[in-house]
This record gives sequence, C-alpha cells and structure tokens, in this order.
Amino acid sequence: MGLQALPSICWLPLALLWFGLSPKAILFVVVMGSVLAITQATEDGVRNTSPVYLRAARNLGARGWQMYLFVILPSALPSIITGMKLGWSFAWRSLLAGELLYTLPGLGYLLTMGRELNDMGRVVAVMLVVITLGLLTDKILFGQLEQRVRERWGLQT
Repeated sequence: MGLQALPSICWLPLALLWFGLSPKAILFVVVMGSVLAITQATEDGVRNTSPVYLRAARNLGARGWQMYLFVILPSALPSIITGMKLGWSFAWRSLLAGELLYTLPGLGYLLTMGRELNDMGRVVAVMLVVITLGLLTDKILFGQLEQRVRERWGLQT
C-alpha cells in the first residue's frame, strides 16, 4: 500500500490547511497514521484465510454473512490484532510528533520544553514515560487480547 510508506507526520501540513491550528488537525494525523496499518493487516488476514476453511464452511452450508462472521473473521483475527498493535504504535508516534510541532499540553510539549530549556533530565524522563506507557499498553491491552485468541485457537503452550 503506497500510502503506508508516507510518514504520518507528513499529513500535518494538509491537516493544518483543512482544520487550522487546532487539536482536530492532530487527531487527523493520528487517525491517518493508524488506519492504514490496521486496514492493510486486516486485508492480509482476510486474503490469507486458508482455502481449506472456506471449502469446509461451504460444504457445511455457510454462505454470505455466515462465511464472514464464522470463518473469515476468526481466521483473520490474529492479523487484525497485529494491525491494531501497529496502528496503535503509529498513532502514538503521530500524537507525540504532532505535539512536538503544535503546543498541546502533553508529553510532546514537555519534550519541547525540555529541549528549549536544555533540561536533559526532563527529556530523558519524558522518554522513559513514553516507553513505559507503550510497554504497559502492549502488555495490558494487546497482551491479554492475544492470549485469548491463542487460547481460542489452541495455540497456548
């Protein structure tokens, strides 16, 4: 997907033209940074559904929405979760980059202030907070979700 190669912060000038200097512009950049990764992973998961599953479902009488709900979606779920993890990480980076360029009260603003004041301690502390929040989100939210999917598919060791 060609748009995925574009860094999400490149959407900021367009967002500023459309929404002005506002939080809506940052939200647009965050969404554009994450939606493409989620979409691409979902498309790959659907496309890589095993033909054996599809034939078995057809033989058992699944048609239309039943095929999507009970066969394709469960088969694509690991890829969708991976896309959500990637989308979240891209969105997180986009948010921080947007905050660096547009002074919203947040971690990006604290990084900018640390840089402007030559306060290396503040910069490192904010970086550690960003890393900690990323690890916690990955462990708490996505870790539990992945574990449930692995248990459901019998992949838990």
